[in-house]
Amino acid sequence: MVMSWRYSAVADRHRALGSKLEDWNGMGTAWTYDKDMADEHEAIRTKAGLMDVSGLKKVHVVGPHAHHVLQYATTRDVTKIYPGKSAYACMLNEAGKFTDDCILYRTGPNSWMVVHGSGSGHEQLQTQSEGKQVALLFDDDLHDLSLQGPAAVDYLDKHVPGIRQLPYFHHMQTKLFGFPVMISRTGYTGERGYEIFCKAENALAIWDRIIDEGKAMGIIPCSFTTLDWLRVESSLMFFPYDNSEMYPFENEGPGDTLWELGLDFTVSPGKTGFRGAEEHYRLKGKERFKIYGIEVEGKTPPDMAAEVFSGGKKVGIVTCSMHSRLVGKTMAIARLDPKAATAGTKLEIRGPSGTMQATAQPLPFDDPQKKKRTAVG
Repeated sequence: MVMSWRYSAVADRHRALGSKLEDWNGMGTAWTYDKDMADEHEAIRTKAGLMDVSGLKKVHVVGPHAHHVLQYATTRDVTKIYPGKSAYACMLNEAGKFTDDCILYRTGPNSWMVVHGSGSGHEQLQTQSEGKQVALLFDDDLHDLSLQGPAAVDYLDKHVPGIRQLPYFHHMQTKLFGFPVMISRTGYTGERGYEIFCKAENALAIWDRIIDEGKAMGIIPCSFTTLDWLRVESSLMFFPYDNSEMYPFENEGPGDTLWELGLDFTVSPGKTGFRGAEEHYRLKGKERFKIYGIEVEGKTPPDMAAEVFSGGKKVGIVTCSMHSRLVGKTMAIARLDPKAATAGTKLEIRGPSGTMQATAQPLPFDDPQKKKRTAVG
């Protein structure tokens, strides 16, 4: 593992499961365990899995001008977000190109928490905070344990009053096993799930108890790479692995539009005045590619960066793939030429693993109506 400057309080549990703790976002992260990842994938789809996603960056934005900072820095109309509610948002540069995504949690009238990945979100918040009555606090004590899958609510219901009534993209301040936590009905799996934000000193006890008590319900620890399998099925982007930072266009700098990435829904209807807004709207209809799904013949997932062809012409590149033992399909996310990003288009994939036949399919593959993650009761 490279030298990391952030430390997970659950690191020893990951090592005991066989992880070498690869660096992500400055934190040693359990990319894999010494077990079949298909078991982890199936646990989350059919029962539940517990993941340590503390490598996500947590920034508290507090003060009278906090909502002004977020209103300009993100694509959401934050005036519509009340305490206890959250929203998925994007951040753009002045060219209207994607630089990071995040979840905005409103925790009080003048207080927010922004959770983001490996993009430039923190730097953008810092820039927008200059000269305003606002404070930014990077919170590396706060850990994020993500319990995802249909059994998650049944387990938490035994310990957290009102958890069944918590709506999708809402959060609550409560206690779990006597420890103060914030539980958010969010996740990165396409399943009904919950993120448990807790103090580092309590993270190990919470992890151990959920794993111990949850065994009877089929709850198991799951590694970070399992999220790649889940996100392929559920059409969830991961910066920079689906972006031009990884797959640059010739003679162009990095940066993709929300129209190309399928993230234009993160712009609140009618919102203007956010960073990059004018360019964002101007670039509609000028897509150089589209994020789209591919269903592949056979059981071998195509390689990351494998080239995609249609009629002998290169039309795209695979960014992430998986084979689901559960449904018997091999699927991938790809950056495709807009003309090829049409359901039923016949494709050929060429990479180190060989040549494969495939068909373009709309995303998401799993639960397109999002009924699982938004279920009530």
